[in-house]
Amino acid sequence: MNRLIEPKVRGFICTTAHPAGCAKNVHEQIKYVTSCPPIASGPKKVLIIGASTGYGLASRIVAAFGAQAQTIGVFLERAADDKRTASAGWYHAAAFEQAAHQAGLYAKSINGDAFSDAIKQEAISLIKQDWGGAVDLVIYSLASPRRIHPQTGIVFKSTLQPIGAAYSNKTIDIISGHLSNVCIEPATPQEVIDTVAVMGGEDWIMWMEALLEEQLLAKAAQTIAYTYLGPKLTDPIYSKGTIGEAKKDLAAASQVLQQRLRSIDGQAFIAVNKALVTQASAAIPVVPLYISLIYKVMKEKKLHEGCIEQMYRLYADRLYRQDGKVPVDLQGLIRIDDWEMREDVQQAVSELWPKVDDTNVATLTDFIGYRHEFYKLFGFEVEGVDYNQPQLIAVPIPSLEGPQ
Repeated sequence: MNRLIEPKVRGFICTTAHPAGCAKNVHEQIKYVTSCPPIASGPKKVLIIGASTGYGLASRIVAAFGAQAQTIGVFLERAADDKRTASAGWYHAAAFEQAAHQAGLYAKSINGDAFSDAIKQEAISLIKQDWGGAVDLVIYSLASPRRIHPQTGIVFKSTLQPIGAAYSNKTIDIISGHLSNVCIEPATPQEVIDTVAVMGGEDWIMWMEALLEEQLLAKAAQTIAYTYLGPKLTDPIYSKGTIGEAKKDLAAASQVLQQRLRSIDGQAFIAVNKALVTQASAAIPVVPLYISLIYKVMKEKKLHEGCIEQMYRLYADRLYRQDGKVPVDLQGLIRIDDWEMREDVQQAVSELWPKVDDTNVATLTDFIGYRHEFYKLFGFEVEGVDYNQPQLIAVPIPSLEGPQ
């Protein structure tokens, strides 16, 4: 079915996605990676859990087109139906697979709940069938608001709240650009527990233990999960809030996995990534305004990176350096938020923050750039795409059995 597609935004989510725009986004990222030096010592068989958007998608693109790796991507995305377009992640996965196959690269996908035992078993079966094991990199990049525990059936829902006391600050409407004050009530103890259950490290451990048990990991295999720390400005809603508790649990999980991978000389890492416009970050109050400021400052200093630049730097300059060493900070974290957290960058943001209001938001921040990147997440406002052209919305992902 062909139709004209327009963005329909509800809150911090766009309920439509443009297949041609999403495909162009993927191709632009591939073009960037192929313009960079090849990652000669990179991984060869990569499992990406959370592979259809943001950092997970960029990780898959860098592995495939930067290191010529075979990839299996796991995600939960919506196919098109009679009433709706597919989700942006569905179109991303379709475009990635098509491009990978054209380049002669193995790429298959699994669409389903990555928290479930069934999807873990499906991935294990595919790895056995097609690869015979020997996975040398596992990327864990899930971003979900809820989780059904595979053993208890309990449904956990994450919250974005401070802990201990209410938090007030200014935030920005991601479409209108209007500033307002937001007051967020503190989380209950149960809400903290639920957020940790969704966004913490338990499921990462479950994935890695399942792969270890089936002996599907190569000698010296690595696994990496992504996190964000951020500046003092967002501490109450982020690192000291419910998300922060989940991130602490993720860090603890990396230590558990570091011990368990010793039997194969493997390693577990956490990479601290830069603040970027993603579907997840758009949902967090205050953060979109901070990102609008950080974009302006970093673009002026010629330090700005998107997901694909960040992930290429993670692979080429951290995980797979020529000297074989992985540089980490004192807490054992891989810091590719290093440019964002530079003292001069943070000082500039701190000076601008109290000055921003409705009269100057367009000049003191890069809100226009933020909003543009938000629309691009869903395939809109992509240069070179004709949005007056009707689109076929039922786009198949080659390794799946057509639109599902």
